[in-house]
Amino acid sequence: MDTTMIILVLLIATALAFDFTNGFHDTGNAMATSIATNALKPKTAVILAGILNLVGAFLSVEVAITVTTSVLKIQDGKTGSLLSGIDQSTGLTIIFSGLIGGILWNLLTWLFGIPSSSSHALFGGLIGAGLAALGMAGVNWSGVFGKVILPALAAPFIAGLVAACGTWMVYRLTRNVAKKRREDGFRWGQIATASLVALSHGTNDAQKTMGVIALALITTGHLTGNVKEDGLPFWVIASCALAIGLGTYIGGWRVIRTLGKGLVEIESPQGLAAEASSAAIILSSSAAGMALSTTHVATGSILGSGVGKPGAQVRWAVAGRMAAAWLITLPAAAFVGALSFWLSNVVKNASGSDLAGDGLIFVILVGLSGFMYWRAQQQKVDHNNVNADWDDTSNSVVPVDERKAKVVDQPTASV
Repeated sequence: MDTTMIILVLLIATALAFDFTNGFHDTGNAMATSIATNALKPKTAVILAGILNLVGAFLSVEVAITVTTSVLKIQDGKTGSLLSGIDQSTGLTIIFSGLIGGILWNLLTWLFGIPSSSSHALFGGLIGAGLAALGMAGVNWSGVFGKVILPALAAPFIAGLVAACGTWMVYRLTRNVAKKRREDGFRWGQIATASLVALSHGTNDAQKTMGVIALALITTGHLTGNVKEDGLPFWVIASCALAIGLGTYIGGWRVIRTLGKGLVEIESPQGLAAEASSAAIILSSSAAGMALSTTHVATGSILGSGVGKPGAQVRWAVAGRMAAAWLITLPAAAFVGALSFWLSNVVKNASGSDLAGDGLIFVILVGLSGFMYWRAQQQKVDHNNVNADWDDTSNSVVPVDERKAKVVDQPTASV
């Protein structure tokens, strides 16, 4: 096996690792409200979401096509060949570095329980690596603006407006129905709409990893540049579907807790309205090939359900922290992507080995990922405490009892 093939295998493994983090980071988009209202038990919810994410990944490739054509300029759009001045080594390192930016941002925001966009973390990483390697000419700015930035700005507001109107209408129509009867009835609706969101998440988000792997295969000549006509190899679709399904099954409990308990104290009618809004918008964007952030949509819908319910309390401090994370997702991931490319390039030039450069950034990724996982285990959030009462004094994702128990053993900063 030559050096290029080894790097390609490492890249594909890293892409599937990103897909896995995307799955557990975004589980809450579909299931947080159903878990918070007890419509579904926590473990049942993540199993159902994992299966539907896997199924959804097989339904379309439109978003994958967007990823291969609308973010980076490393290939000719007509012939699929690499542009002048870009060799296989440079192309693979750009993609590799972009994935590292996306994974590390996903893990950092998961650690703090912040529902940020996996999609924009990935695109930010790719943009940063492209800029480091090729300058401004390395990024397809029209595609980024039209397919990534505009949907990112519009989606939370549209989802919030739809969910607010739906929530207001639900409570208006059922104002004479006893609260318990209303709650029990809407829980069944929640299960259906949450399932639809999980299916649509697989349809939208798994394709982003498919697109990245396709871009790497195009770079090495294993795939033509015309994905729309030629399609994707079955193994790419199946492996991405399995990775996102497994990640979803693991359950990103820290993010689920923030979405289910941190923003609004959700009742079943609100959950139904929020999930129906999210599903409609995500499925529409997938059909249009827009690489939409399902996190932005789900969060906007949950906030809208709080605005639409008479007398509901929205925790705007938590929402503000999330909005701040959204604003820095692209530049932060871009910085990590650019730094990763620079480190790899320096080592390549010093050692004369492509594998040494890309191998170094892979080792750094594994080390930092392991540290963040270890840190999360120090104050654990899982299916046992995901629905614990929210602490308004600290807005920490870690339940009070878990923090106090850890302080007794060993003082650490809460996250």
